[in-house]
Amino acid sequence: MRKLIIACTILLSINSIAQTNPENELGLWYAYGGSHKLSDKVSLKTQAQFRFFDVASDLQQLMLRAGANYKINKTFSAYLGYAFFSTDATYDVDGGDVSEHRLVEDFNINYKHSKFGIAHRFRFEQRFFSNDTRHWFRYQIGINHPITEKLSAYVYDEVFLNFKGDTYSQNWFGIGVKHKLSNTVKLQLGYHNISLNGGSNFNRILAGISISTDHTKKK
Repeated sequence: MRKLIIACTILLSINSIAQTNPENELGLWYAYGGSHKLSDKVSLKTQAQFRFFDVASDLQQLMLRAGANYKINKTFSAYLGYAFFSTDATYDVDGGDVSEHRLVEDFNINYKHSKFGIAHRFRFEQRFFSNDTRHWFRYQIGINHPITEKLSAYVYDEVFLNFKGDTYSQNWFGIGVKHKLSNTVKLQLGYHNISLNGGSNFNRILAGISISTDHTKKK
């Protein structure tokens, strides 16, 4: 009887740990992206993401970003923006939110090779917390390929590097599909993996919508 009680206690403890470990959850990120062309060179970029530990009951992070993109030519562009993050790092527990403000600078290279669209993004971010300031560099390579006239597949990988402390911070990998509803609206569904320095690994489903408008066209 004593052995049975001990065994049950161990099993309950393991189950309790599993339920409070966000690595065991298949989280869901809801994403919105907007691109609004103001001139031949300048576009307004807007973005919002609601990042949940699970399907929709435990919000891990809110991300809001806006900025301006300058098109240098068909291949090169530059972006300057601001981002706000509100993060609850505690899973399945009511914890205090951490606010973060960021300045974002991108340099983008986009071109085609056969039917493949290839994109390189070099990003610097200055991260401002209430009592700390951090800096990191992000490099992302993305590849997309059309499947049909309205459906395309994509894959990307992004590495994050710190300017202070451990150089390597994390890696993001994603794969998925995009469906073109119209010249204005696209839908996205994909898988997103986050691998942190130290061994933590998180799996997420990304569901998104993007809206593109052109304010240079004459009505």
